[in-house]
Amino acid sequence: MAWRSRDSKVKVGLVGLGYWGPKILRNLSDLPETSLEWCADLDEGRLARALSQHPTLKTTTSYEEMLASDIDAVVIATPIRTHYRLAKAALTMGKHVMVEKPLTANSAEAAELSMLADLHDLRLMVGHTFQYNEAIRALRTIVASGELGEIYYVDSARLNLGIFQPDINVLWDLAPHDISILMHVLQADPIAVSARGQTSIMPGIHDVAYLELRFPQNILAHVHLSWLDPCKVRRVTIVGSKKMVVCDDLADVEKIRIYDKGVDRPSKDGQFSELNLSYRYGGVTIPYIPIREPLRNQCEHFIECIREGTRPLTDGNVGRKVVRVLEQADASLQNGGSRVPLFDAESPATAPLGVRPITNGVHDLMVGNRRTY
Repeated sequence: MAWRSRDSKVKVGLVGLGYWGPKILRNLSDLPETSLEWCADLDEGRLARALSQHPTLKTTTSYEEMLASDIDAVVIATPIRTHYRLAKAALTMGKHVMVEKPLTANSAEAAELSMLADLHDLRLMVGHTFQYNEAIRALRTIVASGELGEIYYVDSARLNLGIFQPDINVLWDLAPHDISILMHVLQADPIAVSARGQTSIMPGIHDVAYLELRFPQNILAHVHLSWLDPCKVRRVTIVGSKKMVVCDDLADVEKIRIYDKGVDRPSKDGQFSELNLSYRYGGVTIPYIPIREPLRNQCEHFIECIREGTRPLTDGNVGRKVVRVLEQADASLQNGGSRVPLFDAESPATAPLGVRPITNGVHDLMVGNRRTY
């Protein structure tokens, strides 16, 4: 879809002003090629706060009123269970859509939204923010360069003393970040998944989970997720045959450190011998990582894709794949940790066990109280 004029701004409406919505509002309002026109939320107090900071905003408690306006695009920052209904309504009305992660509560819904966007030549983008993180972008480049050699395994940790949620478990809340990071950095889709966890505080809601992903070339990835940890951690470690790299997103500087360390396994007469192990203890390289807010990059990319008619980096298909992995991981989590193959994501999917049924009330469509890390 060709943009109507290089000089005209993209008119955007935002639904959901809970934890993440105000951050999106701030970034969208700063973009020169964007006109943030509307905000929708059921909480009039939230709307009043947004209006006090952005006096030209139109505010409403009616999502339908916002959709009926002349906005070009909708950004959805509401609870997971509402994403499908809100996004489908917007796409049906001819609006481009950006949805916070994950795209939907099951992959069948995600596939439908993706097809609907393609049918109407609309941009559908998922807010997998870490794919717009400069450190993660650098990590992808390092892996792709071959500097690390053959990738052996990846270890990721996303921990905090977090906000417990009554309708989703820690897997659905935090794992979308790590799944999207791994697929992006390794440039591959996982082929199998398993998960184990524990419900420590709220019955039936896992607050700690250990996720195992198997990728092609026999790459193992392990992800530790927790709402119940004393330390806030956002770290990815990748171990290769030549070098190792650690990406610590919480570091003020030196977010990436490349270690020239490893173990070589020379063989003698074709036979492995532990006596021939060679240990390397080289130096550390710290590449320069530009400091820029990932959410700003994400919002800019969404607007650029609308104006240029290009497909987003984290489009509906990427979102669908992440949701499919979440579904299968949750199935494993609920069944004691058995490994589950990742079938063709086009196959029919049922609602994940980690998400409670959606109700039809307007309140469930509008409340923007989701916590994102």
